[in-house]
Amino acid sequence: MSVGASGERRVRVCAARELEPGAQRIVSVRGREVGLFNVAGDLYALHDRCPHRGGSLCRGPLTGTTTTDEDGRTPVYDRAGRILRCSWHGWEFDVTTGRALVDPRIRARTYPVEVVDGDVYVVLRRDEPRLDPDA
Repeated sequence: MSVGASGERRVRVCAARELEPGAQRIVSVRGREVGLFNVAGDLYALHDRCPHRGGSLCRGPLTGTTTTDEDGRTPVYDRAGRILRCSWHGWEFDVTTGRALVDPRIRARTYPVEVVDGDVYVVLRRDEPRLDPDA
């Protein structure tokens, strides 16, 4: 772990080569489970806790969703590989924003992700509570 200039804590979670495009994995970051996602080469991290009922959010499938085209009548499969479906009740979240599809005011907690010298780091805010006293 390293501490940045503004007090945030960077926690190394894996090598970047271990998280290929389309991959998802759950890692432990200072006592909390965090899901890591590689969406077309961009990395995202979400707390593995669904805001709906507290179930494991990040163990669900990473998929897409159905919308309509410009005319509003023709179904189109959209956001492939960006939609995470909660493993408990099927609530869907966009991993790039953490927002629920059913109500964008509902959000899963997201964390910044950095890649430095081939390693992936999850960045915790300075005021983030410590869940694991030994971490």
